[in-house]
Amino acid sequence: MAENVTQEGLFDKIKKNAKKAGKELIRNVLILWYAFPDGNIADKAIITGALAYFISPIDVIPDVTPIVGYSDDIGVVAAAVAALKIRLEANPDIVRKAEKKLKEWFD
Repeated sequence: MAENVTQEGLFDKIKKNAKKAGKELIRNVLILWYAFPDGNIADKAIITGALAYFISPIDVIPDVTPIVGYSDDIGVVAAAVAALKIRLEANPDIVRKAEKKLKEWFD
């Protein structure tokens, strides 16, 4: 993955902002993370772009903006998950891994 998209950087951002970002956004971020290793070049480009945008402190709408701060992240990440929908349906283990990690953090 791109240098700025590391598990440590991603998981740090999630841990610091999970409640504000919301469970659905974090679920989709985790799905992208777990889909990366098996992706083709186009999939990896989509995933890297979406996760880099999520991690980046530079957003169209700053994450510190009340209520709408994560709306741009939600859109970017949701679009990436939608682009990978066929592959995700073919490999339900990706979603299972994301759901397991989500339960660790939110339950």
